[in-house]
Amino acid sequence: MTKSDTTIQQKIGELDTLVAWFDSDEFTLETAIEKFKQAEQLAATIEKDLAALKNDIQIVKQKFDSEV
Repeated sequence: MTKSDTTIQQKIGELDTLVAWFDSDEFTLETAIEKFKQAEQLAATIEKDLAALKNDIQIVKQKFDSEV
């Protein structure tokens, strides 16, 4: 599965894993900035995906409302 095939739910799971790392025994300051950047980028991708999904839902709703 490529990155573009990843569902929003899978991305949120990935983000949860990254966030949990900060509370884990594996936490190191040297790695923290890299993990933070990954989490920030993933959060932005999720936000973009959710905005697109919201737009799709609005389009479907408009079509449904116009047919009623």
